[in-house]
Amino acid sequence: MVCNPATGRWVELPPQPQPQEPANRYSRTAGLAFDPAVSSHFHVLTFEETNLEAYLTGVNIYSSRTRAWSRMDSGIVEKATLLRSKCVFVGGMLYLMGNLEDINGEYVLVGVEMEGKVWKTIRVPYGSKFGTIGSSQGCLHYAVASVDDNNEILVSEISLWCLKGQDSKELVLKHTTSIDKLMSMTRKTYRVVEIHPDCDTIFLVSNEGDTLAAYDMRHQKVGYILNLENNTQQFLPYVPLFSEPLADANEQ
Repeated sequence: MVCNPATGRWVELPPQPQPQEPANRYSRTAGLAFDPAVSSHFHVLTFEETNLEAYLTGVNIYSSRTRAWSRMDSGIVEKATLLRSKCVFVGGMLYLMGNLEDINGEYVLVGVEMEGKVWKTIRVPYGSKFGTIGSSQGCLHYAVASVDDNNEILVSEISLWCLKGQDSKELVLKHTTSIDKLMSMTRKTYRVVEIHPDCDTIFLVSNEGDTLAAYDMRHQKVGYILNLENNTQQFLPYVPLFSEPLADANEQ
């Protein structure tokens, strides 16, 4: 199902196609492609991977216009393994994190457009998985904590990058901040969990998982959000939408 929590309306999708060679392939990663500024129509993508080597082989795409699923083979030449992280829809493409098995496990962003015919991979800064993606100001953004030269998990700074253009495969640097400077303000160490949809602000959770904070990368200012009662590890951005229902949504 696809649901709008703000209105309580939902759409039940038909069963998706069974993977080819079902003993060897399966779908475990799904993403919603929906931009209310463009249309009330949406797509749901489920990515097909092999069971043993776990690399991307294809994608099933549901369209609310046709109310049907279609399947396309992966358009990535290299063997890409998907990470079970969030998907981000921006500029007509759905992006998620992955890595390339043939290039020393280098981490990349994998993008696919809604017909499954155009694919691309984008190398991420430092080749590191310690980052998060988001849609901000109409562009794909990537926030990452850099590591030292020995590739140890010794964080020195946090940087914010954005995609140079919708057809580009290059991330360009927008802002950086020193971890020492951040710690001097907060007295805690943090990791990046989200990116603000409308400005150059990142959201951070403390390593203890008990504090959520916002950091304005442009003005280098910290704003505390709240203290967390539990050790929270996963976060999702949520912007209530009341103006337009999902296409084909019923009144339930």
